[in-house]
Amino acid sequence: MTLPHIARGDTVTLHYALRLPDDRLVDSSFDAEPITFVLGDGSFEPRLEEALIGLPLGEHTRILLTPEFAFGSPDPEMIHELPRSDVPHHLALTINDVVEFDLPNGDAIAGTVRAIHEETLTVDFNHPMAGMNIQLIVHILAINDQEAAL
Repeated sequence: MTLPHIARGDTVTLHYALRLPDDRLVDSSFDAEPITFVLGDGSFEPRLEEALIGLPLGEHTRILLTPEFAFGSPDPEMIHELPRSDVPHHLALTINDVVEFDLPNGDAIAGTVRAIHEETLTVDFNHPMAGMNIQLIVHILAINDQEAAL
């Protein structure tokens, strides 16, 4: 019997960890419940999903991803000068703080404070890991309800 391999549209259950090149842990499910999602449903970063395609059931691996295959390259057009009045006055901001802003359509978007001026803030709306090489560590536990023998 051959093991199933991940394909678009599959329901996948896995543990994952994201690490920076210096091995700092960014996010992990290994000490919690595994995540289950449909590959392509938008619940997992699409570029990370692409790295999972073809992995077999039971695989435990580390995948090294350059920015174009992870969170993309920083886009200078995603850095904006905003009036300080756009941020609640009770927030004591510092450089690298992540602040959530309301969009006109009611959605919210997070941005990283890059500079603080008297009347304005420089806010970077790129993904915080844009431009970084990352390590994606995964353990594939189930594909379409077929579970790996652990």
